[in-house]
Formats: sequence, C-alpha cells, structure tokens
Amino acid sequence: MYDQITTAAEARHLAVLGGFHPERKDIGLDGIGTILLLGPHEPGFWPHVTQTPEFLDYERHPIDRWSRRVLTDLAGQFGARTYFPFTGPPYHPFYQWALRTQRCHVSPINLLVHDTAGLFASFRGALGLADRIKLPPPPASPCITCTDQPCVTACPVDAFSGEFYDVDACRGAIGSDDPKACLSRGCAARRACPASQAYGRLETQSSFHMRIFLENGS
Repeated sequence: MYDQITTAAEARHLAVLGGFHPERKDIGLDGIGTILLLGPHEPGFWPHVTQTPEFLDYERHPIDRWSRRVLTDLAGQFGARTYFPFTGPPYHPFYQWALRTQRCHVSPINLLVHDTAGLFASFRGALGLADRIKLPPPPASPCITCTDQPCVTACPVDAFSGEFYDVDACRGAIGSDDPKACLSRGCAARRACPASQAYGRLETQSSFHMRIFLENGS
C-alpha cells in the first residue's frame, strides 16, 4: 500500500516524507496503525499549487485550504484519517512525528533536516491508516556527510546560535535591510544546506512563507 499511496500523492504534487507506527500511548491516534507525513513534491509543486482555485480566489490561507482539500481527497481514496499542522489548538505534534519517521533529524541549527528536502522540510498534513503497513528503511541524516555545516554561519544575525531560535532577531533583520535577501529568496540558513539546494524548491515559494512569517510573526 505504501507504493500506491506514494504514487497517488505524487499525482497531487505531494510526497510521502516519512512514516511511523503509533504506540498505545499516542494521544488521539487510537485505531491508527501507520502515520504518513506528506509535504511538497519537488520540483514542480509551486507552479502547480499557485494555479489552483485556492490561490486564484485571493482569499486568506490559500496553501492551508489547498492542503485540506487535496489531502482529504487522498485520504478518501485509502480510507485514512487526515491530520493537519495548522488546525488547533491543540496542535498535532508534527515536529515529534517527523523525528519518529527517522527521515527527519535535528540539524546543527536545531531545525528539522530531511534526507531529500534538507532544511526545506515542511508538512502539508498527514494520513492515518488503520493498517500497520511496511515502511521503507530510512536513509541516514544528510548532516552526517556535511563537514562544512554552512547552515551554522549563514544567518546574518545568528538567530540559531543560542539554545532557542531568536525569532525577534530574525524578523528584525528581514524587516529592515535584509542583508542576505531572506525575504525575497528564503531563509539564508535553509538555503545554505546542500540537501536543500538539491531539493528543487523555488525561491518564490520560500518568499511566500517568509512574507507570512514577517506579517504574522509565526
């Protein structure tokens, strides 16, 4: 079934970025044997999604509305439940779920890094399947072979140098002179990651999310 879901997801410009098998202690996952996390399938995600009804109607939250429609349709095909990172509170623990897939890891700057998406790892939602399906073995973290770790020094204000991400310093930089063009090109630290550079994500997509971050502070 994993291969069938992967094919169906890619036809909708989504990729299965990992999965895990819930345990009894997982709150809200009763009756679920497998969780699959889905994100943009690159290259080609942004040119597709920006031509969908959710973007062309100029209403708010187009990417979230698109995600809800498309993942709900995909879930119906396989009799699955849907989970979204933008519904709450309470919010589903996508960060912890991502780590449990073993395809996402904590990077040197504490952001999630994915084996194919690099520091551009993002999730549009998740499917919950009743069956415990077989999952492919996860690749190793791309950070293992990244000796230079360019993400560590790429941020112009060292927003990732402390124990916690300095949101105010980040917003202040991109809202003023923006020395690394983070607003128009995407986060400099994420762009510096070699795995990110091989992912195929367009700068216009990163700029879209950065502008929302600057406006909303989240």
